[in-house]
Amino acid sequence: MNLGAAEEESAQEVHIPADIDWEMLDKSKFFLLGAALFSGVSATLYPVVVLKTRQQVAQSQLSCLRTAISIVKHEGFRALYRGFGTSLMGTIPARALYMTALEVTKSNVGSATVRLGFPEATAATIANAVAGLSAAMAAQLVWTPVDVVSQRLMVQGGRNSVGNASTCKYVNGIDAFRKILSSDGARGLYRGFGISILTYAPSNAVWWGSYSVAQRLVWGGVGCYFCKKDEEGNENGSNIIRPDSKTVMAVQGISAAMAGGVSALITMPLDTIKTRLQVLDGEKNGRRGPTIGQTVRNLVKEGGWTACYRGLGPRWASMSMSATTMITTYEFLKRLSAKNKESLV
Repeated sequence: MNLGAAEEESAQEVHIPADIDWEMLDKSKFFLLGAALFSGVSATLYPVVVLKTRQQVAQSQLSCLRTAISIVKHEGFRALYRGFGTSLMGTIPARALYMTALEVTKSNVGSATVRLGFPEATAATIANAVAGLSAAMAAQLVWTPVDVVSQRLMVQGGRNSVGNASTCKYVNGIDAFRKILSSDGARGLYRGFGISILTYAPSNAVWWGSYSVAQRLVWGGVGCYFCKKDEEGNENGSNIIRPDSKTVMAVQGISAAMAGGVSALITMPLDTIKTRLQVLDGEKNGRRGPTIGQTVRNLVKEGGWTACYRGLGPRWASMSMSATTMITTYEFLKRLSAKNKESLV
């Protein structure tokens, strides 16, 4: 099913390159190139994730700039990449799971909704939302332990962390993994798994659904622009407008940023609670770690309900930039991995 639709304006239509479904991909090339491309994206955006995490576990609110300056001043520039090795090693299998679940679900649900009689635009939105939901749930099986370990490393050495943040010192990701497993068991590595699902599954569903809608809105604007341009130039040619690759990439990037901003705003409180749960020490002296309710009460006590939105700036920026780079990289990856490139135009 082609999930890209043409918007008609003044008897003209914008021809959008065909979408590439799961059956059209060379799987080995898709996963190999995907691992390389997304590793580069993760490396670029990782410092923003560190800043967001530090702000979420801080007892008092500091601006993103002051947090960054404090980290570099007291811990050095390398602190902005603390835990990156662990995150990268986990991201590769997690991303493979994510992409597989996303493409398989989108292809199957998209075809099913069209057969049920839904309009193509509605079918595309439903397929994207359901695919995002299933992809996030599958990836969390790997991402949650990676998050727990990498976030413990991120906040290590922080000067403004909550009093009950992890006091254990870790040499590296492997050391952190062993110590968490030794002190808390497998439960420690999956702390926050439930709320991670509650955070990332709806977030991905909102993001992919919003992305589908945003793309259509942006393409509508692009169609109007081309129509006006043709009228001003008095051009009498084909009624089909074929945007170049730069225009296609720009539309995808803008749509992704819009969807990322909406998703960040909606799910920010859940992400803050999840981060707090994952970086706190586990059971000590027979006492269990804080529950979700206790974590929320502590946040409200520290800074009111707005404390749940600590780190919103970095997370908004991170999700918007990540969404833009991810979707343009992802669409580029799919075109590189397509078996029959002649059918894409």
